[in-house]
Amino acid sequence: MYRLLFEEIDVKLSTLVIAGAGYVLGTRAGRDRYDQIVRVARRVAGSQTVQSTAGLLQAQLDQFTAQARHLVAAKLNGEQPSGVNGYRN
Repeated sequence: MYRLLFEEIDVKLSTLVIAGAGYVLGTRAGRDRYDQIVRVARRVAGSQTVQSTAGLLQAQLDQFTAQARHLVAAKLNGEQPSGVNGYRN
């Protein structure tokens, strides 16, 4: 009876040791992968192509918001908006 109890404890202890080692190794591998992803993301974000595309998109967004602001202000003031993109409403 005592032998069976010690075998169960031994199995549980070895399972905990294996699980702990797996956890430590997994977190190290996960951290390495995270660092790799961060390096690639920073390189991509800093590239000239991405920067110029972001600037172009920002300019288009600024133009769109200015037109939307004008349209909303005109409707709130009871005016007929002059149109957006050359089209009359």
